Amino acid sequence: QVQLLESGGGLVQAGGSLNLSCAASGRTNGNYVMGWFRQAPGKEREFVAAITLSGVNFYYANAVKGRFTISADNAKSTMYLGMSSLKAEDTAVYYCALDSRGRWSSRFNSRIYGYWGQGTQVTVSS
Repeated sequence: QVQLLESGGGLVQAGGSLNLSCAASGRTNGNYVMGWFRQAPGKEREFVAAITLSGVNFYYANAVKGRFTISADNAKSTMYLGMSSLKAEDTAVYYCALDSRGRWSSRFNSRIYGYWGQGTQVTVSS
């Protein structure tokens, strides 16, 4: 079993920055795939970015490419999301997720992630 604990988020003005963290505990040995998803009110959950816990592979959704930075600290089993140049449309609940089977080719698909954090609110005021 794996538990994910998110931290960070909050309220920021457009153009500002925020950082999110997601710490995994439990059975965290392995080259897991971890991802960030977000869900805005009235919209479906969407993929934001993904990374292997080793940090070797990473990928971004087009909507955040160039503005967000995903990283991982394998020793701490923790994933991070640095968000800059934030826009009002980035407002959402952000969730971290973990796929213990390391299915990198399916990183966009929320259904492969068996473990999810509780979610953290990011609000960008315009």
